[in-house]
Amino acid sequence: MTDKLSLSLDGATRVHYIVGDPIAQVKSPAGVSLALQARGQHALVVPAHVPPAELAAWARGVSLARNVDGIIVTVPHKFASFELCSAHSERAAFLHTVNVMRRLPDGSWYGDMFDGLGFVSAMQDRGCQPAGKKALLVGAGGAGSAIAHALVLAGVSELAIHDEDTTRRQTLVNRLAGLGRCPVHDGSADPSGFDIVLNATPVGMKESDPYPLDASRLTGQMFVGCVITQPAVTPLIAQARSLGCATMTGADMFARVRDLMVEFLSPP
Repeated sequence: MTDKLSLSLDGATRVHYIVGDPIAQVKSPAGVSLALQARGQHALVVPAHVPPAELAAWARGVSLARNVDGIIVTVPHKFASFELCSAHSERAAFLHTVNVMRRLPDGSWYGDMFDGLGFVSAMQDRGCQPAGKKALLVGAGGAGSAIAHALVLAGVSELAIHDEDTTRRQTLVNRLAGLGRCPVHDGSADPSGFDIVLNATPVGMKESDPYPLDASRLTGQMFVGCVITQPAVTPLIAQARSLGCATMTGADMFARVRDLMVEFLSPP
């Protein structure tokens, strides 16, 4: 696979959208298009900037096009897109959120959520095995919910979740605790005592952003991860590396999520 995208584009091209608000910041259309083509798919990914109030109408419209096979979902549409699907994977059904949708033979949509599985796979690639570890996760949105679920299934010994939206946080804590796999409880911005410290919020994308948690309490024995892809190294990750922490970035996560989405969108 080369860095230069060489498209075979004609009337037989299968179309996948990536939808978000905003959308100009996403880098994935080229990478996912390349990955699809590497699997022999005559397809490409097109960005779509759609505000939340217009998402359902937009989805109805693109569903009329018979050559649209998939929709990749990014911020802030992951929860709302769940309702656009007639069927879901087990993890998407548990989380009530999706990040990719595949067309079914009847024209409706099947949704899945790969943020969590991709994130945990990227952690493992970087040498962090979650099983038996205490984890703090900041962020209970679409990606954060999926990561929290994947951490619990991966066998963490304890999971604390911190989010300024206390209702959203408590809902997620209660649902995950109900699985009975490990203690799940409210967390804070203090990472003291945790083996794994993760940021699943957009805090860190802007130069003026504060840390998403109390970075002064990080220690070199912690594993620190972040979902942000731009900048490639956020201030949190830079601080963690300066202390000797093992880390993973949003790019690490995206590479894993991309592979899972491409497999999902590629017909057998």
